[in-house]
Amino acid sequence: MDLTFGAALAATTFVALAPATALAVDDEPAAVPYRPSVSTPAALSTPGWIEIEAGVLHEHDGSPASRDSVPVTIKLAFSPDWGVRVGADAWVRQRDDTGHRTSGIGDTAVVVKRRFAVDDANAFGLEVAVVLPTARRGLGESQAAYGVNGIYSGDFGRWHTDINVVATRSGDADAGTSRLQWLGAASLSTAIDERWGVVGELSGTNRRGVDATRQFLVAASYNVSKRLVLDAGAARSLRSGTPTWSAFTGFTWLAGRVF
Repeated sequence: MDLTFGAALAATTFVALAPATALAVDDEPAAVPYRPSVSTPAALSTPGWIEIEAGVLHEHDGSPASRDSVPVTIKLAFSPDWGVRVGADAWVRQRDDTGHRTSGIGDTAVVVKRRFAVDDANAFGLEVAVVLPTARRGLGESQAAYGVNGIYSGDFGRWHTDINVVATRSGDADAGTSRLQWLGAASLSTAIDERWGVVGELSGTNRRGVDATRQFLVAASYNVSKRLVLDAGAARSLRSGTPTWSAFTGFTWLAGRVF
């Protein structure tokens, strides 16, 4: 990852968010992070408030190929059970095995979410998404893709789990491969104290005609305030041969009330 770029982003983030954290009070609502894990919880963000998630992600597999991106998501819940979010890679830089580099914005995902509460400790969720091909050629989909995500979230004492099963239909596919991809993800997280938390997660994808993927992720989070949560972690593919590594850092910020 370009250290100058990463430092600049971190500095910009700190300057932008410092006034909000200074104004934190005990009775204000709290941020509900979806990042940095692959799975998302059944819970929505605070109704009527804009919540912003952003970060930096670097991926490589030991070859010249690598990918750097800046994922950004804006979330808005209309009630505890209904909400919407819009996410995109605000910037992507990709290098292939020959060393050729391509950069630009990524695809844009629009997700509608419904929560089904069971009790105080358990809930199910359903997300319906459309991925719009806004990326430069070679950085994303060439046609719109569609997805459905089934979610279970539960608390077990001090532990919390999120389990996702996602079906995504791509707008295009290479010959001999299916347009339908399945993704499964299961995370387990806990709070160490008032500010620190940790999460571990297993995830993987399956698609006919394409090698299956498996990944293990571990990350830590730090609550600067109720409205601002920082995170950092890493993930490694679980496969024979050269593994793919990724490292990431970012934040979730409950930015302000709109209604």
